[in-house]
Amino acid sequence: MPLTERDRTLLTELLSGRSGSWKSFIDRFGGLVVEVIRHTAHSHSLKLNQDDVDDLCADTWAELLARDMAALRTFRGRCSLATYIAVIVRRVVVRKLTQHRFRNAMGHVVAHQAAIERASAEPPQIRHVEAKDEVESLMTRLPHAAARLARMFYIDELSYREIATKLNAPVNTIGPMLTRLRNLLRQSQSTKQ
Repeated sequence: MPLTERDRTLLTELLSGRSGSWKSFIDRFGGLVVEVIRHTAHSHSLKLNQDDVDDLCADTWAELLARDMAALRTFRGRCSLATYIAVIVRRVVVRKLTQHRFRNAMGHVVAHQAAIERASAEPPQIRHVEAKDEVESLMTRLPHAAARLARMFYIDELSYREIATKLNAPVNTIGPMLTRLRNLLRQSQSTKQ
């Protein structure tokens, strides 16, 4: 579906800084953002509470505003604005869910991400790379089958159903397999220290 005139006008007003255009933008696409967040979480077999949804909405809006609305400025109108925004929302949600999975896999205490970032002097990009490197390092010490499962779930971000298909296993066996994997990761991490 091509870009509608209504969305073209709204985007032009938003990028030019017209007063009230951000509110109009949120009013127009807020429901879409929430729906994509819920759908993405569901497809990754995760249940979100309202606080989680609100946090992911805030992360999405922040991404759209970042770098003088760079994500919106790169929109070329080859699809509908709603489709473009849905792709951005999905990427934000997947990135945040992946960060959450890394923290849980390593057995870290659940803490609010903003508090962690304020307490740390390192930029978040460096911490993300280091966390990913740590997971990759731990995966080298796992048996082949466990490392393959870890890659599919934590790196490739596949849902339970997708993993089951790739492993030719029933979907209801994936949860227990991931529980055993988390235990292996914790053991691997503790032997490293």
